[in-house]
Amino acid sequence: MTKKQMKLGAFFFMPGHHVASWRDSHTDARNGWSLPFLTKIAQTAERAKFDNIFFADVFGQKIEQNSNSGLKLDPLVIISALAAVTKNIGLTATLTTTYNEPYHVARKYAAIDHLSGGRAAWNVVTSYNDKEAQLFGVNEHLKHADRYKRAEEFVDVVKQLWHSVEEEALVIDKEKGQFFDLNHVHPVKHEGDYFRVDGTLDIGATPQGHPVIIQAGSSEAGKELAAKTAEVIFTAWQTLEDAQAFYKDVKSRLAKYGRSEDELKVMPGVFITVAKTEEEAVQKRNELNSYILPEVGLAYLTSQTGFDFTKYDPDGPIPDFGEHETDPTNPNIRTKLIRGTIEQNGFTTIRQVYEHIAGARGHREIVGTPEQIADKLQEWFENGAADGFNIMAPTFPTGFDDIVELVIPELQRRGLFRTEYEGTTLRENLGLKKGTYSRPITV
Repeated sequence: MTKKQMKLGAFFFMPGHHVASWRDSHTDARNGWSLPFLTKIAQTAERAKFDNIFFADVFGQKIEQNSNSGLKLDPLVIISALAAVTKNIGLTATLTTTYNEPYHVARKYAAIDHLSGGRAAWNVVTSYNDKEAQLFGVNEHLKHADRYKRAEEFVDVVKQLWHSVEEEALVIDKEKGQFFDLNHVHPVKHEGDYFRVDGTLDIGATPQGHPVIIQAGSSEAGKELAAKTAEVIFTAWQTLEDAQAFYKDVKSRLAKYGRSEDELKVMPGVFITVAKTEEEAVQKRNELNSYILPEVGLAYLTSQTGFDFTKYDPDGPIPDFGEHETDPTNPNIRTKLIRGTIEQNGFTTIRQVYEHIAGARGHREIVGTPEQIADKLQEWFENGAADGFNIMAPTFPTGFDDIVELVIPELQRRGLFRTEYEGTTLRENLGLKKGTYSRPITV
């Protein structure tokens, strides 16, 4: 019997996941805007047999004097370019349902799935930053619950569009002069709370049936949306017990939507600093932390919690940044994770907190040797806490190269991760069935 193997995503965030990565001597703060550089690290990830490359996205981040402030290229454009220079690895871009329209989204991802031979994935988000509303001329950001209701309808409409022209619709019989079999064309006639759509997509079903749908979210609404629509869910947990509880919870919701547990892969984020010795790994982490200016650390902690830390002494006691949420439907999971981190590690100063979350941002952080890191990943994977992981590197390319050269071979040696791709599409490599859409039965 073949041993079950974990799925691994490479979370690309330039010039690194650590908030001070741009100050590291081995990074170039402009490299995230360079196609040759992005090509190089994408091909590195593919050689390591990662399932997919993942690009996050958020609008409206404030430009700060002492921070790279999240400068980035449009991830959808990036994965379009990387489709031409990679062969097997999946290509995931984040795109919000709050400030887009279903037809645009369906059309763009369908094109990338065709051009990549079936390797596209859409990370569905609802936009947590209320500054995004101002960029799109909206008076105020939708409330958390409303964003998720809109997202549910949005994804459903996109899937209808993806399957409005089935693969079998393209007859292309030159002798008879018949291009389409109209029995396999299904115009979308949707009128819901948020969208009205009447028509078909102008491309047939993609090599995967439709692109893989990914979602990140751990709120009640987020878990329900994932159970209904997602095929991969990214999440953030610090302890085995919390990760196990989330895994069991979200998997238990699938049956009511007619889905099996294998149809949703749970992949928590993990921030990894690795070296041949534990001392060297800790030194690497400490060196990066030393580059964090206090004003940057305080602003960073503010952005992660929504509580204003900027007027506090970084070496002073941690203020009570408890339940200050203004939206009762938004549980602010990231704030709760950071509070849990403080309790778990016994932190007493603000500096200790922002240094700890400087790269992981509430995700699990592992620092150590390849064996130590593999042990901790294996523990979660084999004990009902994860189907795999979304790997976060402190810097690119150096920190990512360390993971590829040290951690991946150790996982492969243990039989926990592939040495060759199973198929040519992202779905095949993730162990997911071909994408379909079930249309309501009409009498």
